[in-house]
Amino acid sequence: MRFRSLERGRTIPVMAEWWSIEVLHGEFSAFQWQQAHDSELIEAALTNGALDGTWHAGQWGVAFEVCFKTSEDWEAFRNLPIVRAALDAVPDPVNGLLIYRGRGGTSAAGRPRRPRPAPSASAMALPEPVEESYLDLTGASPDLVEAQALSLR
Repeated sequence: MRFRSLERGRTIPVMAEWWSIEVLHGEFSAFQWQQAHDSELIEAALTNGALDGTWHAGQWGVAFEVCFKTSEDWEAFRNLPIVRAALDAVPDPVNGLLIYRGRGGTSAAGRPRRPRPAPSASAMALPEPVEESYLDLTGASPDLVEAQALSLR
């Protein structure tokens, strides 16, 4: 059995990068924005080297997640006039546009979150419940009620 020589070259795997564009509801619905611009964004992504892409919708708005081989491919896509025009037309241009590396939500974590340990103050025992005192007046005469009330004071 022969092994290839290391001098011939090394194989370095290239890891693709996901990018997310989140659009929140604003002056009008983010769903309307998606309907107006999704075809343009998908076509621009595919013609500029996108490996994968998907849309997500939630109560807060919509997210377009797209995967490129390199960050340079992403930058080329992001700087296209059609993409810039779509991003300029979001419902809330001040607070309604989020663009970041990675997929949306909590997908960046490779495993589910574990509960954090309780703070040391929560280790203290709670006081035992105390029974409340009450008067049973179902068969009492007025004299007996007065006597019981005086004994509770």
